[in-house]
Amino acid sequence: MLLTEAHRKLERKKAAATPHPSGDKRLVILDTFMKRQQFRGAALIEVLHKAQELFGFLDDGLLLYIAKSLKLPPSRVYGVATFYHFFSLKPQGEHNCVVCLGTACYVKGADKIMAALEKRTGIKSGETTPDNKLSLVTARCIGACGIAPAVVYDGTVSAKQTPDSALAAVEKLLAAPCNSKT
Repeated sequence: MLLTEAHRKLERKKAAATPHPSGDKRLVILDTFMKRQQFRGAALIEVLHKAQELFGFLDDGLLLYIAKSLKLPPSRVYGVATFYHFFSLKPQGEHNCVVCLGTACYVKGADKIMAALEKRTGIKSGETTPDNKLSLVTARCIGACGIAPAVVYDGTVSAKQTPDSALAAVEKLLAAPCNSKT
């Protein structure tokens, strides 16, 4: 056990001392994280979360890098990244609005909420406003069926939304001070 921990410390020191061929320190951190996960394919979701935390979104090159590192088919990595609404394949705006379109939310009017938000913002689902203030996303189901229709604003789930309450929440987000991610 002690040998394993000493070995991990040595590996971390080596990773920190050896610059990544690309020169991007975020890849060194991601490599260290994957090493800590022992490059297991079962850790794919955790690795994708770490990569998104580091890079802000998951582009094709990053997904291929992860697939190669974890020795997984790129189709599996892409499939997982596109299945979960928590992962983004494009740069996101300063604020996020995720409208759940699961069955319970849809039956209770999520489509009307989405239409109102699209009309107000001038963007469709999966797009970001030209000023990068807001990204509008839909989710297949966020697992909050008991509070349908649900909308997630910057990671906070809001229950029993209406088109008017969603528009008010988005207006509040857009009026909030800049929360720079750079």
